[in-house]
Amino acid sequence: MATKTKLSVRPMGDRVIIASLPQEEKTKGGIILPDTDKEKPQQGEVVAVGKGKMTDTGELLEMTVAVGDKVLYGKYSGTEVKIDGETYLIVKESEILAVIG
Repeated sequence: MATKTKLSVRPMGDRVIIASLPQEEKTKGGIILPDTDKEKPQQGEVVAVGKGKMTDTGELLEMTVAVGDKVLYGKYSGTEVKIDGETYLIVKESEILAVIG
């Protein structure tokens, strides 16, 4: 089920808008990483969800993630967009690998 958010954008179908969580600035050994060496984030928080996927028979499959869920997604998944000055990632629900916690 779609949930209202503070965003001015609502994802369509089975798409989800994710805000990336901050990456670690240091390695486990204590080495500080420069911006150029940081990997693309793979964790984020769901900030908006679509209504769900429509099947060939016209049945609506509801979303299994909800606003506020922390998720893991593939390194090169989705499309980055700027909305209201912030950078978000729009992915299909099938590109989400796991819900954290």
